[in-house]
This record gives sequence, structure tokens and C-alpha cells, in this order.
Amino acid sequence: MNKKKLSVALAIIFALNIVIIVFIQNNVSAQAAVYKKGSTGSTVTEIQTRLSKWGYYSGKIDGIYGSRTASAISKFQKNNGLKADGICGPQTLSALGINASQDSSSDSQVNLLARLISAEARGEPYIGQVAVGAVVLNRIEHPSFPSSLSSVIYQAGAFTCVTDGQLSKPVSESAYRAARDALNGWDPSGGAIYYFNPATATSSWIWSRPLITVIGKHRFCS
Repeated sequence: MNKKKLSVALAIIFALNIVIIVFIQNNVSAQAAVYKKGSTGSTVTEIQTRLSKWGYYSGKIDGIYGSRTASAISKFQKNNGLKADGICGPQTLSALGINASQDSSSDSQVNLLARLISAEARGEPYIGQVAVGAVVLNRIEHPSFPSSLSSVIYQAGAFTCVTDGQLSKPVSESAYRAARDALNGWDPSGGAIYYFNPATATSSWIWSRPLITVIGKHRFCS
């Protein structure tokens, strides 16, 4: 093969590689930019803001894609000739005029913490749910515990919901709000690194921890 043919062949291969890369990136972007019940983050906040401005949404603008956001999206989709499924995918985002930015790292932390809160504090007052989330975050900063959210939650023996399957149960909308409030710095626990329910606690050691406050059925301790 002479140099001219080799150059042409290399140019074609290079062009094909670019096309493939762009195709993959576009498809990944399209798959990632789908918002539905349980989604959280800045893009959801923007969705709610626009829907509210245009009279479709009257709920709290909190960056949490709940039932009211899904209902508002359905109405918007119906009025704009889109499939009214309550899911905000690429076409709906485009109709809203939103160029979705992916805040997946933040979303994954909210989702994981919300799962823990829902499993451990289901039925507790809202402030108690936030306090449980705060305990998890306080452990991250404490030298006696792992230094990441997932490591704290999945630390062996730390939370019964991990071993009994409760962590995989459906998550309440209030748990998402509580997770975000805890991540934003609200700590009703007063800096606690432990909590327990006296009615169900099986460890005598936990009673030795200094009490900080009681919220609902939980005692929060240092």
C-alpha cells in the first residue's frame, strides 16, 4: 500500500472512530437525561421552577421528583403533544428548554442516604428522619468510622436495615427531603454518632453512650 492510500485509510478510520464516539456519547447522554419519581438534583429543581412559572406545578420547589412533579409533567406533556407518562426524558426536557446537566454524584448520595433514613426511621417524625441522616454524616467526620457515605452505611453490623433487607424497600418521599436537609447541614441530633430505639435495642452497651437528645422513639447519643 502506497503512502497516499495509507493516509486515506487512516483518515477514514479516524473519521469512523469520531462518529462512533459521538454516537456513544449522544446515546449515553439521552439515557442518562431521564428524570422520574425518586430523581433529585439541580435539574429537577429547574424542572419544577419552569413548571411552576407556567402554572403546571404548585408544590414545593425542592429538587425532589415526587408525585406532584410527575403529575405536573404529565399535564405539560399532554398540552405539548408529548407522551403523557409523567417521565421527563430528552424530548420533554427539550420542550421545557432545559439542557440537562448531570449531577449524578450528588444524586447518588441523596438516594443512598434516603434509603437508609426510610428503612431506619420510617414512621418517625420528620425531624427524627433528618436526625438519623445527620448521624450517618457525623460518622463520616468521626475518626472511629469510615470516611465515606457508602462505607459508613455498609459497615458490618452498623445498621440492621442492611442485613434484614429493609434498605431495598421503597423509599418514602419524606426520606428524600430529610436526606437533602441533612446533607445541607441540618443536624437535629446535636452531633450524635449513635441512635437507638429503647423498645427494640438488644445491646446493653448502647445504653452506656451519653444521651444528647430524644426525638420520637429514638435516643441520640455521643
